Amino acid sequence: MKVEKTNAMRTLEQKKVNYEVKVLENAEGLTGVQIAEKLDENPAQAFKTLVTTGKTGTHYVFVIPVAAELNLKKAASAVGEKSIEMLKQKDLLPLTGYVHGGCSPIGMKKFFRTVINDSAKEFESIYFSAGKIGMQVYVAVEDISKVIRTEYADVVD
Repeated sequence: MKVEKTNAMRTLEQKKVNYEVKVLENAEGLTGVQIAEKLDENPAQAFKTLVTTGKTGTHYVFVIPVAAELNLKKAASAVGEKSIEMLKQKDLLPLTGYVHGGCSPIGMKKFFRTVINDSAKEFESIYFSAGKIGMQVYVAVEDISKVIRTEYADVVD
């Protein structure tokens, strides 16, 4: 099956970062945990990308385990905001270039400050959306910072 390249994959290649892609057909409506199980992968290594807006109007990206919930207080504290809220779904595509369920922290229309939950450091590599629903990209944790500026913090419940 031919895999159509996404912005995330093009960005990784541009920065000469090795990655692996796995595609799951008919992934629409599945949770991250269900996708991990169908790909026979450890759900703790599967991360989802959440886009938020701070009280100042600044947008932030949080990359957290698929089974976890973002703790808005911890997340706000990690980026020095009084409070943050989730970006409205209708605003995701115009802001990032990605759709809900297929949002990658790599290859967005513009750069946003990105915080990865510190549990990612427990693994050599993690995987997250490659920019399309059902398409996952596996990247070595140490290589992610070659592509986007990242910071690590405990931001989940």
